[in-house]
Amino acid sequence: MIKETQQQHWNIPPSAPACMDYHLEAVDYRSDGAMLLAASSLTGRLWMGSLWVYKNPSSAPNEGFCTAGVQTEAGVVDAKWVTDTGILVASDSGAVEFWELSENETLIVNKFCRYEHEDIVSKVCVLAGGLQVVSGSMDCSVKVWDLQTQMVLNSYRAHTRDVVCVASSPTEEALFLSCSRDGKVLLWDRRNPKPASWLDVGVPDCSPTSLAWHSQQTDTVAVGDEDGNVSVRKLQNPESIQTSAVHTHYVTGLAFSSHGSYFIASVSEDCSVAVLDQSFSEVFRDRTHQDFVKGLSWSPTDPGILTTVGWDHRVLHHSVHHMENSTT
Repeated sequence: MIKETQQQHWNIPPSAPACMDYHLEAVDYRSDGAMLLAASSLTGRLWMGSLWVYKNPSSAPNEGFCTAGVQTEAGVVDAKWVTDTGILVASDSGAVEFWELSENETLIVNKFCRYEHEDIVSKVCVLAGGLQVVSGSMDCSVKVWDLQTQMVLNSYRAHTRDVVCVASSPTEEALFLSCSRDGKVLLWDRRNPKPASWLDVGVPDCSPTSLAWHSQQTDTVAVGDEDGNVSVRKLQNPESIQTSAVHTHYVTGLAFSSHGSYFIASVSEDCSVAVLDQSFSEVFRDRTHQDFVKGLSWSPTDPGILTTVGWDHRVLHHSVHHMENSTT
């Protein structure tokens, strides 16, 4: 269970910013339960961002209880753990950045910052194996990176409009998904001469906005769209598509549960959080957020806890243990 904040002592690392940026953009759990937060300041003349690590997730977003924090020179759109100490960042400056924890995990150090995209980097994901990553951008391109050489291995322009999301296969390094405002979801297999193939998700008139790939049922993927629909299908069976009008606005994120029970969680610009079970029945709904919900992640140490963050500066830990609405 998530520990109570009251048991901790205020001890902000000296290198961490004094104040967290207001708009929370992304959340991601490490395998041991440490939580990564990405924040941006979307007001004023300069849009800045910051990264924060919490060993005790219930302490967030209180700056005084973070393990490590760092200010970034531009807004952070997305952030993902890479192994135990690496942090992959999508920047609204067009950069892909890689940061690393050091000094007993009290310091976040920049390892590289590469401006290979010509517009905002909208999403990043880590390929199976953890040595390569994918970035999607509003410049319509998708790029595959090698973290060791800090170089772009492949650059693709199969989309004709902004790429809004990418998601990787949990088992195959060559496989990933991308979706764009051109209305297409593409399945990529870098082993093929023509690596991209169109994936039917059953909602032809809506632009896809979010993607997720099931970590255990590796032929199962989910797609969210601009009208609030969530679709799930088997890659090898086009007839398996299930679609539900879960939200009333743009779906901003999707996440399959990684433990036991099959759940697909979604967050949206309608300010709500929803969870569906395998039969596509809604088992959870929360409307506590007061602004766009932007990020979500299932806790690896407590399989019934779903954490969400949003532009209302809230970090909410939802209990889905008994399929009933509860927020901690």
